[in-house]
Amino acid sequence: MKFEFTKANYFLLSIAILTTIAGYIVMTTGDKTLSTILLIVAYAILFPIAIIFKTKK
Repeated sequence: MKFEFTKANYFLLSIAILTTIAGYIVMTTGDKTLSTILLIVAYAILFPIAIIFKTKK
């Protein structure tokens, strides 16, 4: 299996990283519910999508 990252993969990866950073920033403000949701979305959904996503040729 060969992994080729395209622009779309890097875009999705950057969204996942920004969502993770936002989750940790929200965690420092004290809102644990929102930070938990953001971190779960980033780690369980966005990072795997960024890695697995393939564009059709």
